[in-house]
Amino acid sequence: MDAIASAYNNMPSEIATIAVNFSKERFRDQAWLDHTREPWKPLKYKRKGKTRSQHIQVASGRLKRSIRKVLVSPDLIIIGTDVPYAKALNDGFKGTVHQNVRSYTRAKTKLGVTGRKSLKRSTRIEFGRVRTGSTIVRAHKRTIHQNIPARPFIRQSEALERRIFMHVFYKFEEILKK
Repeated sequence: MDAIASAYNNMPSEIATIAVNFSKERFRDQAWLDHTREPWKPLKYKRKGKTRSQHIQVASGRLKRSIRKVLVSPDLIIIGTDVPYAKALNDGFKGTVHQNVRSYTRAKTKLGVTGRKSLKRSTRIEFGRVRTGSTIVRAHKRTIHQNIPARPFIRQSEALERRIFMHVFYKFEEILKK
């Protein structure tokens, strides 16, 4: 009986861990899993830069890392995130956003010679963008029309419920066999 009581008391924390791991798996799988696997809509443009991830919703990894247990009690388990853009990515967003842009300095460039290299018999000239100065861009406002498709990672899921059921079933079956 002590083993059953101990398993019963530890079960909410274990279930919350299963739910957090299930949610993080959605980022690795790039799809939602309910009755069937529903792949996320692909990125419209490739991200620039060598260190940038080409996985959907994983540019820096902040959102994925932020998913955690918010509340664990015998009656209620809540997992969530504190990232402000998580709701828009999970549920999708269509609308306009008004932004205030701060003043900043923009580099002026032109196409020109960036370097010369001598290779014994011939000289190689390299062309590219050459900085010629800078200009100050004043603070301004802009309106952006956004259409972000829903790419769910935290929701009710039949697959998650099956995982939790199987965990509880095997845990208590193991205890009762002893």
